[in-house]
Amino acid sequence: MLLSVIALVAIALIFDFTNGFHDAANSVATVVATRALPARWAPAFAAFFNFLAYFVIGTAVANTVAKTVKTEFAGQSVIFAALFAAIAWNYVTWRFGMPSSSSHAIIGGLVGAGLAAGGTAAISLDSVSKAAIGIAASPIAAIVIAFGAMYLVAGLQRLFRLHDNHPAFKGAQLLSSAALSFGHGANDAQKTMGVIAALLLGAGYTSVGSDGKTVEVPEWVAVSAYGAIAMGTLWGGWKIIETMGLKITTLHANSGVAANIGATMAVFGATSVGMPISTTHATAGSVIGAGVGSGRGANWRIVGEMLIAWILTIPATAALAAATLWLTRLPTVWAWITVGLLVASFGGWALAAMLNTVHAADVEAEIPSETELAEDEPVRPHLSGHGPVS
Repeated sequence: MLLSVIALVAIALIFDFTNGFHDAANSVATVVATRALPARWAPAFAAFFNFLAYFVIGTAVANTVAKTVKTEFAGQSVIFAALFAAIAWNYVTWRFGMPSSSSHAIIGGLVGAGLAAGGTAAISLDSVSKAAIGIAASPIAAIVIAFGAMYLVAGLQRLFRLHDNHPAFKGAQLLSSAALSFGHGANDAQKTMGVIAALLLGAGYTSVGSDGKTVEVPEWVAVSAYGAIAMGTLWGGWKIIETMGLKITTLHANSGVAANIGATMAVFGATSVGMPISTTHATAGSVIGAGVGSGRGANWRIVGEMLIAWILTIPATAALAAATLWLTRLPTVWAWITVGLLVASFGGWALAAMLNTVHAADVEAEIPSETELAEDEPVRPHLSGHGPVS
């Protein structure tokens, strides 16, 4: 039992690592796209603030995730199936540069494995409904906030006669990106904490608090989760940074600030009420809102592809988790052979993909120069800061 738990904790931390590099784009894409921070420094910048959240934030989101599958059904095979499905989805979508949600991947995995294990009776509707609300609310809220923030920024530009890439906006980008990185760590690291807590609770290595509702999350679990997500962020995930920062819209320092404001407010709002939202959805929504608000629009083909990935995330991971759980329940020898082959073949593909991927230098070469950005006139001149500048 103990060795199995240790192995599953390690797999959970691998998921956390993929969450870090998969969602690193959430907090650094805008500062990379506008050259507010050199690309090679951006992951370390984000990783630092990811881990900093450990010292401040509680475990409300972790408890929501931990209770997705009811304790009596949250056996080791269920947790393994959910984690494998979420990790696989993260790697596949990252390989194609598609910003999808690690949060929804793990929720989908847990729901699929839970349903396969015990039907609807195994699923906590309260936890799932809270996550479902976040799925719809986070991108919409981020779009609206970023769109409004763009008008606020434009007003400041006119008042102080600042151009779109003024150093003041780049400084504000760094501050808002730091806040977004902090929020990403605060919300997303807790999802892995929640999975590990559910595993430990099912195996009898932790308990429910005195209130009868809150799962006790050991300190080592919190440190490990925040450390793993920071390490993943530090590794990079440049294909998604490329999509988020350069392909959805043309970002300038002013619209980058507006985008970060939208995403940060959505993420912090959800974290405060224990809602496991998608920081990817929030950030993508805020980039769209800022792009439209600035008059530069959005690449609707890319947006459409993202929406398809978002829609498919939960059913795809749920189906994969259910299939994986079925494999674990084959006769013992066949279970070991089939699951072993599945994990080994996927692991080999994932390692090869990580060794042959886009890096910081490749993305940096695609970023428009300061001159090219200055020549990019917005579609709606009244939002521009061009003209007399300070």
